[in-house]
Amino acid sequence: MVDLEHINFTENDLIASICRSSFYEFVKEFWSTIITEKPVWNWHIKYLCNELQKVAENVFLDLPKLYDLIINISPGSTKSTICSVMFQPWVWIRMPEAQFVTASYGHILATDLSRRSRDIIMSERYKQLFPEIILRCDQNVKTNFMNEKGGFRMAVGAGGIVGFHGHFIIIDDPLNPEQAVSEAELKSTNNWITGTLLQRKVNQAKAPTILIMQRLHQDDPTAFLIEKAKEEQRIAILEEGVDAPYKLKHICLPAEKSRDILPRYLKNYYKDGLMDPIRLGKAILREKKTAGDIFYSGQFMQNPIPAGGGMFKADRINIDVLEVHKIVAQVRYWDKAGTPTGKGAFTVGFLMALDTKKRFWIRDVIRGRYSSEIREDLIKQTAIIDGKSVVIGIEQEPGSGGKESAENTVKNLAGFTVRIDKPSGSDSSKEARADPFSVQVNMGNVSMEKGEWNRALIEELRYFPFSKFKDQVDAGSGAFNILSKGMGTVGAFLRNR
Repeated sequence: MVDLEHINFTENDLIASICRSSFYEFVKEFWSTIITEKPVWNWHIKYLCNELQKVAENVFLDLPKLYDLIINISPGSTKSTICSVMFQPWVWIRMPEAQFVTASYGHILATDLSRRSRDIIMSERYKQLFPEIILRCDQNVKTNFMNEKGGFRMAVGAGGIVGFHGHFIIIDDPLNPEQAVSEAELKSTNNWITGTLLQRKVNQAKAPTILIMQRLHQDDPTAFLIEKAKEEQRIAILEEGVDAPYKLKHICLPAEKSRDILPRYLKNYYKDGLMDPIRLGKAILREKKTAGDIFYSGQFMQNPIPAGGGMFKADRINIDVLEVHKIVAQVRYWDKAGTPTGKGAFTVGFLMALDTKKRFWIRDVIRGRYSSEIREDLIKQTAIIDGKSVVIGIEQEPGSGGKESAENTVKNLAGFTVRIDKPSGSDSSKEARADPFSVQVNMGNVSMEKGEWNRALIEELRYFPFSKFKDQVDAGSGAFNILSKGMGTVGAFLRNR
């Protein structure tokens, strides 16, 4: 039995023990070491600390990572202090040999975050509580420092060369707002993250990636890594034949309560509709809004609607049940693509109906990448399922190839009512074709039947015309225009019902 009466515990021993067991307590203890402002301990700080600790505990135990972590949160919410400054010094008191590779959009920012972490480690308070952590004299610069147990931190700007491997990869604001409007910069940054930075892990199965940023674009690193995780999951399911875990956790904390909050239950922590009513109170947010809707929507609401976007107010589409006997007419419009694999355009079959009250209903959306043969068979089989009362719209692309493709589809649909749609002149742009459809959506005159396809369609509508893909909007616009202008067929005219 241990004789506790003869063991001398000091106050520092107790504080050190508490800090080792809780990252949140460590943050509170060392706040004043690098920050002069009085702390405001809003709920999100403890939540983020606990989430980071959860990820780290698996690394300490040398177990496969739970998941990669993406945190979307407003500027001015202590995100970098928690994730990029204090996390690494705390990890070292549990795992001194831990290796960190950290990155930000610019070398100056990456250096500053690294320097502040080093300031904590070199502080008298840190030395008092954790004297075992000693920085090496021969490797102790702001962007690259190491302790005597082998742990190190290397900081780089986006696009920089990474010469080491890490147990943790931390990416804090990989884009600045100016870069986000450039497709070339977006692509370059995303490719650097996946092709360079994420390859610098001590163990791919165990080392987590932690991305912290405010949203800036529909295809920014947040969206890019989410899609990458989904693709990895799909491949794992195909190869292993069983359900595979989704190895990514997405935390999204808009400044104001919205449907974009993730995980969903966190909305219960919002006070008066605000994530942080002290740091980001109503007066402060009103001021931020004066910088423009696009700025505020992306950086504070984590909903990056691009400049010029927002043609469709997708939130005004009602998800409801259509009473079939009230259908006046229906169109299944096909926007065809010939890409069977990869990341090209989609083939889309968009079914829209008009009811007796002149409301428009989105009933079904088929979307996929198919070879020409499979695509034509799908169009024929869908026509059979929809029935002959449904008019089929086929877009004819410009040129002889587009004409031939449309004519082949018409031949394949012998016995069905088909209309070839030939966009031309000022009405041929996707934006011009979508305009009448968007008016009805924005007036609340469009409803949608519930289906698995709802989410992808709403996402594309919200960002159009700067959405990553436009095929669903194009097909929906085609279906709407046929329904609203009167239904014709090849070689005949079908009166409106």
